[in-house]
Amino acid sequence: MASKKDYYEVLGVNKDASAEDIKKSYRKLAMKHHPDRNPDNPRAEEHFKEAKEAYEMLSDDQKRAAYDQYGHAGVEQGGGAGGFGGDAFSDIFGDIFGGGRAGGQANKVYRGADLRYNMEVSLEDAAKGTETKIRIPVQSTCETCKGSGARPGTQPVTCTTCGGHGQVRMQQGFFSVQQTCPKCHGNGKMVKDPCPSCNGAGRTKQNKTLSVKIPAGVDEGDRIRLSGEGEAGVNGGPTGDLYVVIHLKEHAIFQREGGNLHCEMPISFSTAALGGEIEVPTLDGSAKMKIPAETQTGGVFRLRGKGIKPLRQSEHGDLMVHVVVETPVKLTEKQKELLREFETSTQADSGKHSPRNKSWMNKVKDFFE
Repeated sequence: MASKKDYYEVLGVNKDASAEDIKKSYRKLAMKHHPDRNPDNPRAEEHFKEAKEAYEMLSDDQKRAAYDQYGHAGVEQGGGAGGFGGDAFSDIFGDIFGGGRAGGQANKVYRGADLRYNMEVSLEDAAKGTETKIRIPVQSTCETCKGSGARPGTQPVTCTTCGGHGQVRMQQGFFSVQQTCPKCHGNGKMVKDPCPSCNGAGRTKQNKTLSVKIPAGVDEGDRIRLSGEGEAGVNGGPTGDLYVVIHLKEHAIFQREGGNLHCEMPISFSTAALGGEIEVPTLDGSAKMKIPAETQTGGVFRLRGKGIKPLRQSEHGDLMVHVVVETPVKLTEKQKELLREFETSTQADSGKHSPRNKSWMNKVKDFFE
């Protein structure tokens, strides 16, 4: 069996640390390692329990004195840290993590958990805004017992184990340890005749249909808060909220970057060489755009105001058109002959007609010399 770590070392304080320093250090570690904040880290729970146990011992003057004199042997009867609730945690943090049920106060109310809903939205709907309906499963207050957990016509009774205090005190040797009542789990009340609809839980799982307004300009990762649409609270506590998280669907033509849109536009070889006018798709329909002569693949042209007006901004972004010169395919013999004639006519002064090619060939020549 591995030996326990030194409590002062666990909390990162000196042996002469004040009670306030011990409390500050524990608060910092508990915030860092609480399992609710580290769901994918199994070691976090271990660190959290170590810190909680160390604080419970060193924050009590009598236990600390025994530990300073005899080490772990002096406090081994005092019991270690339990789960994620308990006095040490609730005294400092209260309901900071929401939905947690730290023992200690009978009939204490707790706020319902917040919920998250991932919603996929098309680029068009994100740009112009829309309204849609969603269906979510939630824990709602039981309509049969109104949240009491007891069968209609009956009421929860005072817990006979803790007398309604929600805690029991255990005497172990020289030490007295207070812990959450195992019978009522800190509620101070017991349900003798459970509600048939919720089986005494006070809440039932239901599917709820909600209408969600998507404002114009929302972007990937934006959150829409629906107040009071989360899970029902405990013992009459307030309902949590629902957060709708926006995820943009991949678009067949456009890619979004803030308020700007990007699209790739193929143009013919002749249009690139001679210039011309082309039609470009936008979210509001098509728009005409001039292509200057001698345009190369990779050229970017801006259509101002043809992007998206982001949420909480006053101006529309732009549409960035990336042109790609398309090589003609499936040519007839006549067309091939014309291209051969064209190629022959440009060979006489290739540096004039293909400046990039000339520059590249010069770099290759310099490389090999």
